[in-house]
Amino acid sequence: MTRKINILSPDLANKIAAGEVVQRPASVVKELVENSIDAGATKISVIVKDAGKALIQVIDNGEGMSEEDAAMAFRRHATSKIHSVADLEQICSLGFRGEALASIAAVSQVEMKTRQASDDVGTLLRIEGDEIKERSKTACEQGTSIVVKNIFFNTPARRNFLKTRQTELKNITDVVVRYAIAYPAIEWKYVSDDEVLLDLKKKQLEDRILDLFGKKQFESLIEMKEELEILSISGFLGKPDFARKGRAEQYVFLNGRFIFSKLVNHAAFQAYEHLLQTGSYPFFILFLTIDPKKIDVNVHPSKQEVKFENESNVYQVVLSAVRRALATHDIIPSVTLQEGTATQSFDDTLRLSPQAWNANQFQSATAPIFTIPKEDRNSVQRGAGGTIIGIEEDQSQNTLFPRKHGEYSAQSLTASINQRLLAHTETEEQEGRAIWQIHNKYIISQIKSGIMIVDQHVAHERILYERVLNNFQNSLPATQQLLFPETIELHPSDYSLVKELQQYLEQVGFALKLFGKNTVVLEGIPADVRIGNERKILQDVLDEYKVNEHGGLLDIRDNLAKSFACKAAIKAGDKLTTSEMIILIDQLFATKMPFVCPHGRPIIIKIPLEELDKRFGRT
Repeated sequence: MTRKINILSPDLANKIAAGEVVQRPASVVKELVENSIDAGATKISVIVKDAGKALIQVIDNGEGMSEEDAAMAFRRHATSKIHSVADLEQICSLGFRGEALASIAAVSQVEMKTRQASDDVGTLLRIEGDEIKERSKTACEQGTSIVVKNIFFNTPARRNFLKTRQTELKNITDVVVRYAIAYPAIEWKYVSDDEVLLDLKKKQLEDRILDLFGKKQFESLIEMKEELEILSISGFLGKPDFARKGRAEQYVFLNGRFIFSKLVNHAAFQAYEHLLQTGSYPFFILFLTIDPKKIDVNVHPSKQEVKFENESNVYQVVLSAVRRALATHDIIPSVTLQEGTATQSFDDTLRLSPQAWNANQFQSATAPIFTIPKEDRNSVQRGAGGTIIGIEEDQSQNTLFPRKHGEYSAQSLTASINQRLLAHTETEEQEGRAIWQIHNKYIISQIKSGIMIVDQHVAHERILYERVLNNFQNSLPATQQLLFPETIELHPSDYSLVKELQQYLEQVGFALKLFGKNTVVLEGIPADVRIGNERKILQDVLDEYKVNEHGGLLDIRDNLAKSFACKAAIKAGDKLTTSEMIILIDQLFATKMPFVCPHGRPIIIKIPLEELDKRFGRT
């Protein structure tokens, strides 16, 4: 009887396995570079010809190998990185599978020279398609030099699937750049067809990034660093102004290894919230350090995919860290006045009411209330708990500026709008501070780098949105009970929606009972709602919720938070006192993302002092 199942020959098995490891010339460069890094090299040169199709050479000054180890290195599953199953659970090296050199040799012509520091001469190996053609002694520098020629020479079908020269060269360049970022203490030289593309000396990470991406890109980066029990995360984030149209310049390194992680990339992208235009993606470089026992890098032969023990925790840590870094740096859009607008602006100024020309107001402009130091790199100067303390005047007699975060109650801002701070009578001097409301819509204030303009409605919307999300998380709603409960008759569809959302509405701060026959008894409202709007606010929130749901916003909590914030926030046209404006700004800069509202509209813009000087001929 003829046997149908046979054992593949080693040569055929190696060629099949090589397809998983060696997909293109860039795969060869990656594997050889990782071996050089694992060998402790401080200098690595990568030389390619015809985008790696004709030749790839990687030279390092690492520890090198003995003759026996050099020959053994090309056998499948031969490695010096791990020795037992226990080692597999705490991998700290870049390589460990013992497949790279065997796979490369199976589909190309390989020449290796290597020497240890303790040896007088080195070892020369020539291998072609898995077969050792030459093994001899040779003179060479300490370290290892591997030349790979004619990749896929014995598998022409694979060679035909290679992309254009430009594409393959770009892929190789990406590999070199990634590891040049991850290992700034290593000197790198990258040569293509005798043209030096990169020549990087040993430097600090910041200088390495400056060399690779240029001054303009580097100056747009936000540095971040956080040490947590779960993991440590550091790196650089690109400001929204420098967003890309693709994800190519998103670098994530896990324990020194470049990885592709949809989890981490999505968390970082999500942290930018509405700061990016549709179709744009942020530039970022993230370094994650985590206990090797809590990850699995043995997911794919390329070793660029990983599994986390607790993916949810990792996602939340990355999301929070990136969001916090963005919120504590200046990403406020600047406005540059175009030619031809000066006359119109000046005419508008002439039409100001006589009260607007109050001498006290212009005199007070020399004493700014809010300070954004170091050219606004940090949004505001904060004290313990995040409260703004960058106020350049004596606060000892001023009770409107709390020293501790949370000193305002949840209803302080809205209540102050209703009551006009009856306990505090403002003097003319206090009204003349360097903060004003214009058209009962925008708040304007002096900052060190120019003028800051805040949209009062969307600013309050951001405050309320984050407050509601905190209520959901902590289950601590702030409710003001009504002296006389309101009985509200709803449309049947709205009544059904209230039944569905009742527990969430109660977490927002509504106290209500279902009375039957489409009737709801409202006994309390959130502390942020103005007294007198009890009946209207519930209906408005339900209407907005349905609009958002129709638009694709399916998360109940996020939808409800956005709906309530939109309808409960102060409106354009509401007049604010100086104290109320100060409270609003203070609470805005205590939020996680003070620059955009939950729907993506900008909250703050600034006009740089240089622009004002230019318009008034002071340049």
